Amino acid sequence: MEKNLPNNIRFQIWRQRIGYGSADFACNLIWQMISLYLLYFYTDVAGISGNAIAIMFIVTRVIDAVTDLLIGYCIDKTNSRWGKSRPYFLFGAIPFALFAVLTFSVPDISDSGKIIYAYITYIGLSFMYTVVNIPMASILPSLTASTQERTALSTARKFFAFLGATIVSSTALKLVDKLGNGNEALGFRAVMIIFGFIGCFIFFFTFANVKERVITNVKTASLKDSLLSLSKNKPWIIFAINIIFMWGGFFIQTSAIVFYYTVVIGDKNLSVTIATIMSIVPMVANFFVPFFAKLIGKRNLYVTSAFVQMIGLIVIWFAGLNHVVILIGAFISAFGYGIKESIYFSMQADPVDYGEWKTGINTAGSLSAINGFLGKVAQALAGGLSGLLLAWGNYDSNAIVQTENALLSIKMMYIYIPIVMLICSIIIMMFYNLDKLYPTIKAELDKRQQLESEENIDA
Repeated sequence: MEKNLPNNIRFQIWRQRIGYGSADFACNLIWQMISLYLLYFYTDVAGISGNAIAIMFIVTRVIDAVTDLLIGYCIDKTNSRWGKSRPYFLFGAIPFALFAVLTFSVPDISDSGKIIYAYITYIGLSFMYTVVNIPMASILPSLTASTQERTALSTARKFFAFLGATIVSSTALKLVDKLGNGNEALGFRAVMIIFGFIGCFIFFFTFANVKERVITNVKTASLKDSLLSLSKNKPWIIFAINIIFMWGGFFIQTSAIVFYYTVVIGDKNLSVTIATIMSIVPMVANFFVPFFAKLIGKRNLYVTSAFVQMIGLIVIWFAGLNHVVILIGAFISAFGYGIKESIYFSMQADPVDYGEWKTGINTAGSLSAINGFLGKVAQALAGGLSGLLLAWGNYDSNAIVQTENALLSIKMMYIYIPIVMLICSIIIMMFYNLDKLYPTIKAELDKRQQLESEENIDA
């Protein structure tokens, strides 16, 4: 179908796909650094205790409960010449980059001073991440009314996300060593300055290349009405519950990569290889998503890919110290993860249409905000649990040989808990049935829109 379109239309389509997708490249330059290295940076570089970090992660997410809802509500109420979601890319770019640098720049001060500094900068980074990331989800229903194009846009988004993650996982530690010249604190700060500058520029690029084209005539709702609408949105409720398990398993596993391969396997360089596999393989797997989604449906694709990811983790589990088998397991797990995450972002827009069909209220901003908040709750729980497990295991970054409890705690973080989370995620998503209803919902929404347009013309 697309190849039959005029060249100028095809150019606009691809310009929007690249503009939209590249925003997640910018996000993942910072997001991947947080996921892979922030816990390590705080404990081993800044010298902050695991217990203090665990508490900080939890407190930060409680604050995010308010800020995420606030940004989502602000998006729903925004009516600018640039649209509802688009302005946030423009005004959030510079503060986001600034806080990213500050977070990885803990000064050499007292222990209490370090903790206070970490609280201020990490809360600032979390808030600014909300400002630039939630609009990526809320803007999707406005970019196109086509479900196939939404999947294409989500595929483009995840391609760039995985590309950004690949750059971080394959180069970050090497850049830290090179730019820091043996000083990890200096190295991390220099790397974040580079990534922050690039991310800021890309958000400006996104702002210039996306346009909110689908304008729906839905009633303006208060925050109370928006929340009431969401409470009646059963597909979204199932989707939202799953977010805790999906992202919780992901965050606790990625935070343990350096620890697992350095301490348990005994090869720190292997952690870089695994992190690179977890970025490159999903980027390739991402291209299969539109075909598979059309073939078996979004829900079934999510469940299948989650199962494949779990099989990969089980292979790593039984691989022991065998590097070849570990790499095979990592490849299988990464392939399943890549498809699962890509289809997840494509699915995220569909409950918005369901809610509008059910209640007449478009809650794209609030829905995206709560989804983002739940993702951060999952990250907080994972980060808090990671810190507590390291403390329980008496992990000592300066020890040559770790205790058995320390080894067990790291294995729990990297393998055992993520497997349990994947099983829970699969069970929950078996109750998601929006794929069957969606064609009917879409047809009715299109009919309503057409009637409203005709009424406006007659008026």
